[in-house]
Amino acid sequence: MPVEDPIAAVLAPVEDSLGEALHSLRMSGTFYCRSELNAPWGVAMPAIPDCLMFHLITEGSCWVDVPGAESCHLRVGDFALVPHGRGHDLRSGDGVEIADLFDLPQEQLSERYGTMKVDGSGERTTMVCGAVQFEHPAAKRVVSMLPRIISMEANRPESEWMLSAIRFMMAEAQAMRPGGDTIITRVSDILVIQAIRSWLDNDEAAKAGWLGALQDKQIGRAIALVHRDPMHPWTVALLAESIGMSRSAFAAKFMDLVGEPPMTYVRRWRMNVAVTWLRESDSPIADLAERLGYQSEAAFNRAFKKFVGSTPGRVRRNQAA
Repeated sequence: MPVEDPIAAVLAPVEDSLGEALHSLRMSGTFYCRSELNAPWGVAMPAIPDCLMFHLITEGSCWVDVPGAESCHLRVGDFALVPHGRGHDLRSGDGVEIADLFDLPQEQLSERYGTMKVDGSGERTTMVCGAVQFEHPAAKRVVSMLPRIISMEANRPESEWMLSAIRFMMAEAQAMRPGGDTIITRVSDILVIQAIRSWLDNDEAAKAGWLGALQDKQIGRAIALVHRDPMHPWTVALLAESIGMSRSAFAAKFMDLVGEPPMTYVRRWRMNVAVTWLRESDSPIADLAERLGYQSEAAFNRAFKKFVGSTPGRVRRNQAA
């Protein structure tokens, strides 16, 4: 059997750079809640740092108020993302009293799933809400570029399969059979990615900066190569050669689209990967430094603090806490 050339594998053609970044959008569920709310009602959602929150309407309607963004009215089948963990309000209509989430009656059915009910005499709204996290550096970079709120209406060409997915998710949320948490997370993955794709297709802001660079056929391929194997001994010349550009033209175009030189981006990306390693493994920091090509742990610590703003040890202690 032939042995695969690791360099050839890294330099394999990149067909969809943005798609590769979206592929990293695999969520780890923090908490999900199924709510039954009878008007009038209002809920103040707390800020949850480093989390993306979503709201999916399965019956009735809801207003979502995110500071700095226009109020968003959701109806059955509509889906809203609040990407940056900001506190925001959910309400049945104008002039309702807004109560803190933790002051409302809730029942926690498992470590990551609960229900909430608000009794009233008006229209009934049911929804599934979630607070989720992304660990992959590419996913975090994508999420950081998103607006304060993204809404996706049900009356879209793909709405039928979306509504089917929503009904499936609701059935699992109600039954909570073995594996239900996993199914809810996977369906949430699909809905979140579809909402982000909708924003990418329809908002000019998605065509600029790093996201715009990902969609460029040449620079997007170079970025994807770095993401595939950040530990590869990249140079400006090697990246330029891999996408069929001259060194000078590549460096200039990369700087123009991404906003920083190619090798600065490579070093920054390696540090993003290092943060993930520190949080997910208990390997000695010296071993991580060696994997990243540093001659000493001290040199790695200095470079890490320059790009991340904190020391590797502090990042690991914060994760443990």
